[in-house]
Amino acid sequence: MSISTQDIESIVKKIVNEMTGTASCNGGALEIPVGISNRHIHLTKEDLETLFGTGYELTHLKDLSQPGQYACKETLTIVGPSMKAIEGVRVLGPLRKASQVEISVTDSYVLKVKPPVRESGSLTGSSPITIIGPKGIVKLSQGCIIANRHIHMSPDDATRFGVKDNDYIDVDAMSGTKRTRWFDVQVRVHKDFRLEMHVDTDDANAVGFKNGSKVTVVKD
Repeated sequence: MSISTQDIESIVKKIVNEMTGTASCNGGALEIPVGISNRHIHLTKEDLETLFGTGYELTHLKDLSQPGQYACKETLTIVGPSMKAIEGVRVLGPLRKASQVEISVTDSYVLKVKPPVRESGSLTGSSPITIIGPKGIVKLSQGCIIANRHIHMSPDDATRFGVKDNDYIDVDAMSGTKRTRWFDVQVRVHKDFRLEMHVDTDDANAVGFKNGSKVTVVKD
């Protein structure tokens, strides 16, 4: 069976889209790949040195989907006010201006904390949490959150979707085993972002998602 020029162009376009994270089209509906975010920690340089020792530097483990972001070999223990702990929480790089712990609702039950659902970096009034490392302890008076559902987009992607930075949209999670709709998903636009929606493990498990599953934007 011969392959037409149109078939070849379609195959090439699909491969390029998958490699670059560009929105794919399914029956006219724009799809967005999903990345599942497990509990993790962001640290300042000062807190890193308190936890691991003066002059310590993070050890790169693997790159994450967003350019410049990476998982580190270092893991830490987090402890809630009731002294309940979760061990082996991964540190992500690079270093930040404020230390932050992102967990799921399920984790909050274990830790006995009540963190707000927030955009990453929005820490004012968030829950206190203690971080234990091999060389020291950091007690955050605020900094523990449940990350909101959000979508990373480049400016070109934003134009394609007809949205702008900090818009909120609805998406259908139809490719999992329990179809559902997620409302009020925050759009975050930056020239360095790669198209991807981020959800936590609770959301992913609720609909049977894996990394690379797709959501579809709900059109008005």
